[in-house]
Formats: sequence, C-alpha cells, structure tokens
Amino acid sequence: MTPGVRPLVAGNWKMNGLSAALGEIQAMREAVDQGAAGLAELAVCPPATLLAPAAARLAGGALALGAQDCHAQPSGAFTGDISAPMLKDIGCAYVIVGHSERRAGHAETDAQVRAKAEAAIRAGLTAIVCVGETHEEREAGREAEIVGGQVKASLPSVASALTLVVAYEPIWAIGTGVTPTAANVAEMHGAIRGWLVGLYGEAGASVRILYGGSVKASNAKEFLGLPNVDGALVGGASLKASDFVAIAATYA
Repeated sequence: MTPGVRPLVAGNWKMNGLSAALGEIQAMREAVDQGAAGLAELAVCPPATLLAPAAARLAGGALALGAQDCHAQPSGAFTGDISAPMLKDIGCAYVIVGHSERRAGHAETDAQVRAKAEAAIRAGLTAIVCVGETHEEREAGREAEIVGGQVKASLPSVASALTLVVAYEPIWAIGTGVTPTAANVAEMHGAIRGWLVGLYGEAGASVRILYGGSVKASNAKEFLGLPNVDGALVGGASLKASDFVAIAATYA
C-alpha cells in the first residue's frame, strides 16, 4: 500500500451476468454497508445491460458502480457505443479503459485509450486505465519498455488521485492460473509509481495503482500488502459477492 492512500478493489465482470446476477450486487452492497470490506473502497463493473438496474440497487450505499468502457466522444453517430456522460448520468463513478482485452480484441491504441480516459474525466468519472505486457514481451525482457510506453502514452495529460487509477495487469496472468511473484509485482508497481511522479509531479505519488492478474482471496494478501499496490482489479473472483468481499477484507 501507499501511505495515506485508501485502497480500491474493483470488480470487472467482463461479458458475464444476466439479471439474476443482480442478487450478487445486492449482496455486495449489503456487505460493504456493514463494514465487511474493511478500509477498502469497492467498485463493481458489470456489463452495460446491468448498469441501470445495478445503479438503482446501489443508490445511497457505499459500493461504487463502474462501467467497462466508454467512447471518447460525448455524443454522436456511434451506433452501439456508450459515452462517458451517459455513464455518469446513470450513476457510474468509475470506468475501465484500455483493458488488455480491448487493446487486443478491438485493436485499441494508446492514443485511443488516452482519449477515452480524458473523456471520462471531463464527464466527472474516475478513469481506471489498464496497462500490461504479454508473455512474449516479458520473456524478451521488454516489460518495462512496454508498460512504460503505455503509461506515458495512455494516461491523460492532467490527472489527480480523484480522477485517475492505473491498473497493472500482466496479460500472461489473466485467466491463466499463472501468477507473477511478489517481487515481479513490486518491481513493476515501483516503476509505474516513478513514471506517474514523472508525469504528474506530487500528484502522481497518490494516484492509486491496482494489481490485476488472477487475483483471488487465497493470494490477495501476498500482493495487496506490497509497496505501491493500492488495491486490485479483480476478474472472475468478483462475480460472487462472498469471494469479492473476501479479497477486500484483506484490508480489514
């Protein structure tokens, strides 16, 4: 953890969840409101189809709502897209941009990710910007080059701890069951902290850096106590309220 920074545990549901899954979101809200998340702030990012009913269930509670992507423009002829002002209007506080699955599957560039992050901030959302290297890039010893390049090219020109979160996701550890060592994570998070301070000065020292790579309750303690690890971006383990809250409870 970074001293003086409240950790964030955000759940990315990806393309999972029908209306029946709203019961899990309700259970998360109740657990958070009862203090089960400890010191951490929690946010859940369900698919777009569940955002409106989730917002209704979370209104007035301590569990924040986030989306998984947004368009860089506030409105226009962009069939099928959702803008940042629309997300803010529906009750979102966060939006994930630049996830590795968007970068790979939709060919999103650093410039496009940056435009989305800036659009999110303009709309009053906090952007969770994802960065990370592939297995091939790490094997080639290029992880610092790749992640450093993404940090410098994907992040907005102006940011603060209230408007920006960075999520480091080693792509080779997402959904594979393979996890980096604590030393791997600490080294990369330390490097990201340095790049953030280089970009934003003093403000960069308090921007939260999340770890995202097959995070679950059984390994959360190992990673979430490391320097410059200010929470987690959780995938599959965020689909069940009990599993998700157990990760956050690491900060109890």
